[in-house]
Amino acid sequence: MAITLPDLDLPDLAPGSVWLVGAGPGDPGLLSLLALRALQQADTVVYDALVDPRILRLAHAGAALDYAGKRGGKPSPQQPDISDRLIRLAGAGQRVLRLKGGDPFVFGRGGEEALALAAAGIPFRIVPGITAGIGGLAYAGIPATHRDANSAVAFVTGHASTGDLPDGIDWEALARGAPVLVLYMAVKHFARIAERLMAAGRSGDEPVAAISKATTPQQRTVETVLRHAAADIAAAALEPPAIIVVGPVVALRPRLDWFGRLARPDPG
Repeated sequence: MAITLPDLDLPDLAPGSVWLVGAGPGDPGLLSLLALRALQQADTVVYDALVDPRILRLAHAGAALDYAGKRGGKPSPQQPDISDRLIRLAGAGQRVLRLKGGDPFVFGRGGEEALALAAAGIPFRIVPGITAGIGGLAYAGIPATHRDANSAVAFVTGHASTGDLPDGIDWEALARGAPVLVLYMAVKHFARIAERLMAAGRSGDEPVAAISKATTPQQRTVETVLRHAAADIAAAALEPPAIIVVGPVVALRPRLDWFGRLARPDPG
């Protein structure tokens, strides 16, 4: 689909180069103009599992769409193979768009791919996207920071490349140091995470929200408290991708749930 951009002097996706682009959490309206530029110019779009199909429809008609999705527990391409694919395509003179859900540098392995491109001498550009830990919270009516609630926020992965809970996270220090925790890929291990947070001093009554398929028409949110969160999330059968937020900002949601009100219009 061709969309005319005004004359903003945007750069071109040059032959033989790769753009690592964040597609945001789902809603196509959250794409950047540079992301749209890349979709209009790419010869090949190498895209992740979490890229919304509506975004792929913005690619120009002649672009090849190359799926490279990685999903936990399912057969997936290995990261070195994806990086090699990008190098090979760019080496053949193609204009390559590596389209990743959220932001390439926030738990998106964009750093690994950029390092591989740099080692191979392939020109590349990083185009940031809105990460789910910001955009997903906003669509659930939860600010990541609020001056009356928190002056720090921590982004944490709940899922290591091995599929287990990540080693090397000091949960006690994290529990003490960040009033608000935003956890990516944490549903599977959240019972253990909650235990560690409470053992480190977080209250079992602390507000928690889990947001599934954020910013899409399928968005669902479960509000609960830390001691019951794992069971409540499991009972709701939330589908991935999901973001979990722990902290006082969750309590603001009843007043700020603008997206939920759009889905549930006032009958009056």
